Amino acid sequence: MVTPKSLMLLILGTLLCSHLTGLAAQDYPIRPIRLVVPSPPGGAVDLVGRIIAQKLADNLGQNVIVDNRPGAGQSIAPAIVARAAPDGYTLLEISITHTINPGLDPKLPFDSVKDFSPISLIAMSPLVLVVHPSLPVKSVKDFIALAKARPGQLNFGASNGSGGHLALELFGDMTNINIVHVPYRGGGPALIDLMAGRVQLMMTSPLTAVPLVRNGKLRLLGVSSKARSPALPDVPTIAETVQGYEASLWYALLAPAGTPANIIRRLNSLIQEALTLPDVRELFSKASAEPMGSTPDELGEHISREIEKWRRVIKAAGMRRG
Repeated sequence: MVTPKSLMLLILGTLLCSHLTGLAAQDYPIRPIRLVVPSPPGGAVDLVGRIIAQKLADNLGQNVIVDNRPGAGQSIAPAIVARAAPDGYTLLEISITHTINPGLDPKLPFDSVKDFSPISLIAMSPLVLVVHPSLPVKSVKDFIALAKARPGQLNFGASNGSGGHLALELFGDMTNINIVHVPYRGGGPALIDLMAGRVQLMMTSPLTAVPLVRNGKLRLLGVSSKARSPALPDVPTIAETVQGYEASLWYALLAPAGTPANIIRRLNSLIQEALTLPDVRELFSKASAEPMGSTPDELGEHISREIEKWRRVIKAAGMRRG
């Protein structure tokens, strides 16, 4: 039975916990912060994470330690952060894959929306549509015409469920062409086979593809972003031929659900500040990424839109994890 005395103690305990939480948030941070990254060292996701980690450390006066946790289609890292204490000391970097996974795997050990507090979008980067130089096409329009003339005969390489895979599934659906997915364990092996002519096309990061284009090993047809990329201003967008097409890579920062709002606001403010710095913009430019901040609410809306977009593409293509 709940007595007046026990009820009063419960209320006082709740108020005390809230007060202590508020004090902890005001003093934040008093120890190092862990940034969990869902990819191995060396790739674009890791690079973006390390740039932001360093700038946060510089401004917060505490180390921000990058903890690479790749595996399971980038679902291991979110599972770790979803279970972490919502105190601002465990953060998660995500990429487009975070919004692809819910459509591929209904049994994820976390909810991609409800288990996290959005902090900020960090950057966006286009994918590039590249083909083997032997293919008799010089533009997106040429490629669509060739694919319609040779249905089911043109193959693209991509790891299953990757941004490049989904971008080409969307491209095929919007242009009504039949191109065949050849699954690879990663982008590197697929790129090697593209250069060898064993597959005919690929949607991949400019960071890896553009040097090969300059060496004549690949031909670049277009970029996947809504507008032309500042890093590749002379390259047309796919949307200039396929109206409404967009499939950009992006990177963002989350915290566990329930992280105090003032911690979220502080981290968001520091990220917006970092994204204006010339050295950050230069580093992102080298990775073909464009700084792209947001409010927490804007990031939350972006994540929800992306989940629904890729869920439709996955359903139409009959895709599943595996």
